[in-house]
Amino acid sequence: MSLKLPATHLEPPPADDHDVQGESSSEDDDEDETWDDWVSDSASKRPCKSLFEDRTFDSVQEALAYDEATHGFSLKNVSSRLALDLYQHIRLINWIRKEHPSPSEASGLTGTEEFFKSDEYLKPALEDDPLLQIVPDDSSDEDDEEDLEKPQTPKDLNAATRRISALQKKLQQAKQDLVYYRRFVSERLNLAGLADELKNLEVSPTTHAAVPLRDDDSHYFQSYAENDIHSVMIQDKVRTATYAKYILSNPDIFRDAIVMDVGCGTGILSLFAAKAGAKHVFAIDASAIAEKAAQIVKDNELDNVITVIRGKVEDIKLPDGYDHVDIIVSEWMGYALLYESMLDSVLRARDRFLRPQGVMAPSQSKMMFALCEAGELYKERIGFWSDIYGFDLSAMAKDVYNEAVIDVVGGETVLSEPVIVKDLYLGDITPKQLDFSSPFTLVSTAERRTKIHAFVLYFDVFFTNTGAPILDDTDVYIVREGDPILAEVWPVGGRPHQPRRMSTGEQLKGQGRPKVTSFSTGPASVPTHWKQTVFFLREPITAGEGESTRSAVGSTVVEGVFKCRKSDDNSRELDIEIHYRVKDPEEPTASGDLTVQLFKIR
Repeated sequence: MSLKLPATHLEPPPADDHDVQGESSSEDDDEDETWDDWVSDSASKRPCKSLFEDRTFDSVQEALAYDEATHGFSLKNVSSRLALDLYQHIRLINWIRKEHPSPSEASGLTGTEEFFKSDEYLKPALEDDPLLQIVPDDSSDEDDEEDLEKPQTPKDLNAATRRISALQKKLQQAKQDLVYYRRFVSERLNLAGLADELKNLEVSPTTHAAVPLRDDDSHYFQSYAENDIHSVMIQDKVRTATYAKYILSNPDIFRDAIVMDVGCGTGILSLFAAKAGAKHVFAIDASAIAEKAAQIVKDNELDNVITVIRGKVEDIKLPDGYDHVDIIVSEWMGYALLYESMLDSVLRARDRFLRPQGVMAPSQSKMMFALCEAGELYKERIGFWSDIYGFDLSAMAKDVYNEAVIDVVGGETVLSEPVIVKDLYLGDITPKQLDFSSPFTLVSTAERRTKIHAFVLYFDVFFTNTGAPILDDTDVYIVREGDPILAEVWPVGGRPHQPRRMSTGEQLKGQGRPKVTSFSTGPASVPTHWKQTVFFLREPITAGEGESTRSAVGSTVVEGVFKCRKSDDNSRELDIEIHYRVKDPEEPTASGDLTVQLFKIR
């Protein structure tokens, strides 16, 4: 889904201490998107059609005043009462214009109607509708409010009549709010279903009745009980070899340490930790793979060092004598880094079990964002549908613009320097900060006139021997074909790992710095099972010529805001919003329309 908004909607959020390049946390988002952010003076003066009649007025204000006076419908009051956000407000306007409800039906909405969630109503029902860019002024109904606030008895009939009218409005609104509240409670708590369950149960001291709740976990854990997914992950050499290198080349960290492996899967990281000299390893997994992990540990004669515990890390208890661990190691990363929300569990494990100054492995990860030509991928996923044996099947391609595409793009298709949209330091980041909004500015590096079909997102992962944050000038290690790391970590016959000897330059560079092991999932690296996350643009961006110097002067600039949050439908999925505009290099400030596209990662 994409949407055009005025450029004034693009307001950089306030900086957050844990984010980079002007990033902001989700705590500030509520302050960013106020009515004023998208009010346009020019739009308010344009002719506007009534919501309920085929009659056009000279301005938005006149049209809204007419609808309120003639039909008793106040767009501002309904939006305020239902606490509608920007997109719900747009859906309301388009729903009224498209479905032609009566004013009383529109006034009686509760906010739970399906159209408030439907992308169908984000498409303007009326072309160039000024109502989509402006909302009623907050100062309406001031007289009614003043009448209600005055404690004295009305002095005349007119004052009494006005007071009665104001009270009637308040009473009607309270009744509507009560209806909405009852419906909200009924739907969220399923009270009727609970009552039926209680009637059907034979009550006994051991009987437990539970309200059916949405389950985002069962399918997730069941999927990790299968062999195929673990085969894919272990055969991802960039992933597995980097973890092995970090663990096996840092015996000073792991020797005699108590280690927790969160989401252990087959237990491969626990096996590495045991080989590195860990005193004891607790391998935690909530899926049925834990049973196989226990057998693997036993088969490798490490059951005296590794204890496999099946359960959620939020719920488990360590055996007697163990309260804290020295190191938490976990391969928690999903597509676009945060898909599957496993990091929430890792952070919970940190807060419950990691000792002060303990080490998180990995210790840090960065989400990288860039422009991407993606021409070949565009042809594969979208373009080819337009001619199938002479038939136009392009309707099949429409959903591609609503879903992020997980695929590999070549390094040569990236047409800007990447920017960091989220820097996650696992030592102190909180689950709340995983929903975020971050401004970005991307400068095209295209050497010739090129169509940019997509944005691309990937992530870099860092391990330090101290668990401390990496220094700002730390570069991620790019694994390329034939790289020794893809082979050097596999000792044969149980022999100890012999790390690659560092050159003198590496030793000098490392003085006074934490020892860093890292890998990238970006297009420049050997592909990983995470691939890259591609967001296709409904309207490709045309980058200009003569930009090979990579100078911001004369280059196409794309600026905007990247927003990421857990999905309301499934907390393990992600909702992505990308607000952007293409800036003419000659323009000193932002102007023109802002494009908004919404994506699901699932």
